[in-house]
Amino acid sequence: MNLQRLRQMPLSEIAGRSRQEASKWWDRVASTSARPTPSGTALDGDERLEAIRAGIARRFFAGADDDQTPAVLSERLRDAASDVMASAERGLEGRFDLLGYRGLSFGNPPDWHADPVSGKHAPLVHWSRLDPLDRTSVGDSKVVWELNRHQWLVRLAQAYRLSGDERYAEAVAAHVTGWLRANPAGHGINWASSLELSFRLVAWCWTLVLLRRSPQITPQLFGGMLASIESQAAHVEKYLSHYFSPNTHLTGEALGLFYAGTLLPDLTRARVWRERGAAILADEIGRQVRPDGVYFEQSTCYQRYTVEIYLHLFLLARRNGVALPRDVGEPIQRMLDFLLTVRRPDGTVPQLGDSDGGCLLPLADRSPDDYRGVFSIAAAVFGRPDYAWAAGGLAPETVWLLGREGADQAASVEPAPPTRRPSRLFPNGGYAVMGSGWEPSAHHLIFDVGPFGCPFSGGHGHADLLSIQCAAFGQPFLVDAGTGTYADPAWRDHFRATAAHSTVVVDGESQALPAGPFAWRQRPAVRLRRWLSTEALDFADAEHDAYGRLSDPVSHRRRVLFVKPRYFVVVDDLEGAAEHRVEVRFQFGAGDVGWGPGRWARAVAGGRGLLVCPVATVPLDARVRTGGCDPIEGWISADYGRREPAPALVYAAVARLPMRIFTLLLPCADPSANPPEPRLLACDYAGPTAIALGEGGESVACGPDGLLVHSGGSPAS
Repeated sequence: MNLQRLRQMPLSEIAGRSRQEASKWWDRVASTSARPTPSGTALDGDERLEAIRAGIARRFFAGADDDQTPAVLSERLRDAASDVMASAERGLEGRFDLLGYRGLSFGNPPDWHADPVSGKHAPLVHWSRLDPLDRTSVGDSKVVWELNRHQWLVRLAQAYRLSGDERYAEAVAAHVTGWLRANPAGHGINWASSLELSFRLVAWCWTLVLLRRSPQITPQLFGGMLASIESQAAHVEKYLSHYFSPNTHLTGEALGLFYAGTLLPDLTRARVWRERGAAILADEIGRQVRPDGVYFEQSTCYQRYTVEIYLHLFLLARRNGVALPRDVGEPIQRMLDFLLTVRRPDGTVPQLGDSDGGCLLPLADRSPDDYRGVFSIAAAVFGRPDYAWAAGGLAPETVWLLGREGADQAASVEPAPPTRRPSRLFPNGGYAVMGSGWEPSAHHLIFDVGPFGCPFSGGHGHADLLSIQCAAFGQPFLVDAGTGTYADPAWRDHFRATAAHSTVVVDGESQALPAGPFAWRQRPAVRLRRWLSTEALDFADAEHDAYGRLSDPVSHRRRVLFVKPRYFVVVDDLEGAAEHRVEVRFQFGAGDVGWGPGRWARAVAGGRGLLVCPVATVPLDARVRTGGCDPIEGWISADYGRREPAPALVYAAVARLPMRIFTLLLPCADPSANPPEPRLLACDYAGPTAIALGEGGESVACGPDGLLVHSGGSPAS
């Protein structure tokens, strides 16, 4: 930590950091003389343990201990029950689907410290001596931790609840026993992140409740898990992420404390954990969730994480009669309303910012862009028809959390799309959403006009200022490229760079340069100049200063006009005084992009098309690149650790600024149709000021006040 940063810290932070560093030193010293016992024993006799076991179930989510849960799943969600059993069988065979990886093997029994992707094995030393981001010594800690979250143990426990087959409980008992032996308190990679301990606490609580009737969970094993839960919760309490990652790390850790303190009130510090967890979560929802409902890290993945964390808090507190320091129901709904608005017409939720592929507790198999489980729970809790509509029916997560009663509550909510218009500005989070309707065949565009990640680091934000994502006829065409991985610097930097997004790149430079995997050297600013939305048109106008750092400073202004429900016009203005290379880039999802007629580029997916055509007064070099490696270009990552080639369409010119480029995005129900060629009507020193969109008099022009003015006439296609 540099001296300037230290001088900026408040005394409370300096004191807090100093306490944590002193604790690390003392823990290291103590561990060398008295290595912690790897497993516990029955505490105060079997009868007390049995009382604790029963108490956990009474205080837990209704669905986990509801005798009717297996019947509800079998009757109403037969496929979901089958998926649980199939996933559990893969777990018995030692094959794990984690993040974007399929069929990973960690050995039999599992090597809890290994990353099978890189082949690295983290050393069993005191956790404070490990750097989880050092891939040369530990590999990708994200992969190691995903196994050690033990969420897949919950899947085995779910299978036991559904079938009563003791094989699943026996496997859980063997794995937990092995884990306790291989991960003594305070030692190894699996003690190096308080968030990971909290996620494991959550998974163990679920496992103990789901397996509480199994003889495989002996008093000795139950006592050992209880002792480890106490040890892990104490570690989390001591090393809360107030300073390192005060984001979902801190809220996830607080939820772990709330779980342990609420469900296990006999533990010595249970009351402290419950109260501290609740207080942190109550404070953080006001800090981390902006007034418009956008999560402050500018990431839909981490926004979903946050919704899940607070839904669990809300339901556990209600179940146990715990009064929370402030209402969390209203902010939860604001977060859900944002996700509902950016949700694409096909029901998937697009990636914005980083996506690490995980979730708080995967009670059902879902792809990372499938948020129906969250909306189903919310429909049952808040009784909102639009959440029920987004859920598309009862989800298994609702049954596991709320039981038959919750399933009936969800079923009683009549699904209906939102009554408001789909176009909406989120001024604090910085997203302008333009939509033609709520139907599955609607057109939909997201325009990023907001801040560069969260205020203190921007770590999970991308260099994607003024980028767009676009779906036509419900089919995603222009997408966020995703995250790829945190562990490989070249791929990490590519997927969060400007060139992986549908925006403008100047002189081959990203809008910001990385300073490690979760930091940036610069924090460019963006300004929304104007937003208008009517029944006929949506319009947004924004600019950023990211290229002000160039020797000849360049500003980028982008205006987007949606002529409902037919087409989008994007106008890019680049202001400067010297010659620059300007690239207008469009990152497509998996599919084909071809050429013609004329200047049109044609993308086809799902039997529908999105056509792209630029108009400028300077010659534009046009190319499509898919799966390039030198340089890296034309890739998407639908899940962490997974990538696939996808077309990147680039229009480039080297010219003296200022420069203006019009680009028409035209959804086509018939991809083979031949649209009219846009024509230049007027221009000034910067470039086009008006274009014609057909022969019937339809045009778009730059008005004197910066508005894009649409004049009617026959349709463009």
